[in-house]
Amino acid sequence: MKKRCEWVTSMLLEKYHDREWGVPLHNDSKLFEFLMLDGAQAGLSWSTILAKRQSYKKAFDSFAPKKISKYKSADIKRLLKDAGIVRNRKKIESAVNNAKRFLEVREEFGTFDKYIWSFVGYKTITNRRKRWNDAPSFTKESQEMSHDLKKRGFSFVGPTICYAIMQSAGMVNDHATSCFRYREVKDSKN
Repeated sequence: MKKRCEWVTSMLLEKYHDREWGVPLHNDSKLFEFLMLDGAQAGLSWSTILAKRQSYKKAFDSFAPKKISKYKSADIKRLLKDAGIVRNRKKIESAVNNAKRFLEVREEFGTFDKYIWSFVGYKTITNRRKRWNDAPSFTKESQEMSHDLKKRGFSFVGPTICYAIMQSAGMVNDHATSCFRYREVKDSKN
């Protein structure tokens, strides 16, 4: 039996943990997806959002920032009726706003990847935590990321959400050292 991080308490979380969490991610589309999903998570559990991931993909045009950036009030109303997602007006409006800001950053830097990874010096920070509970809710890097994203007009990007994005995108390796994925992620190429 494989030893995993303590937060893996379901098959859904196990699949995500074993295949995605902490793996260095350099695909703009996937980075935008995590920006959206982690923003939607605010105040909720990750398992709740992960269970709704496919519904989000369907409701938000496969996480296509160009399409989402053009959403109008009719789209907001449609999304507020969609039981498959978190029907919170501020979070939905944030997704539309963040799509616009995402495109602006991509225009400025060439890729969102180039911008977002700059907060960790373009390489994964590998932590050595014995237990998942030892991980902080935010770090100096996530505070800097949050500050800069907010300055650029993004919303639902506080330091804790930014740290969750960093964990999801493999900008930090926060697998417990006893977890079988710790070494696999550590040995993967950025």
